[in-house]
Amino acid sequence: MSPTKSATPIADKARKAALAEINARINGTPHGSPTTPAAVKAAKGGKGGKAKAAPKGKTPKAAKAKKVSCLDAAAQVLAGSKVPMRATEMIAAMEAKGLWKSPGGKTPEATLYAAIIREIAAKGTAARFRKHERGVFVAGKGA
Repeated sequence: MSPTKSATPIADKARKAALAEINARINGTPHGSPTTPAAVKAAKGGKGGKAKAAPKGKTPKAAKAKKVSCLDAAAQVLAGSKVPMRATEMIAAMEAKGLWKSPGGKTPEATLYAAIIREIAAKGTAARFRKHERGVFVAGKGA
């Protein structure tokens, strides 16, 4: 038996695959990319025809304006305010200015209060909020 021929067809396929991978690495082809012409054609999408054009009459959708989060709106309200505010006052001011509206929750002020406390704990002095006194906040350095 010669050293280039394997005893079984499975071993022969494995040897060819290993040689193809070695050649791909030597030639700089990315790992896992097809190297045989048939595999390259299949990876490109089958037949060598033209790419499909977008259907006529449809225009790409315009990007929607991103909604302002409750916390971002509260930071804007506090930055524009000269007096310290409670969470309930911030919610009322945000709705009055049209920055944010509650999606129907029962206690948006409690949610806002908790979010402000979390931001202060996470960011420290870089937070957009600062506690003035119990339940009252002012704009921080990050605002």
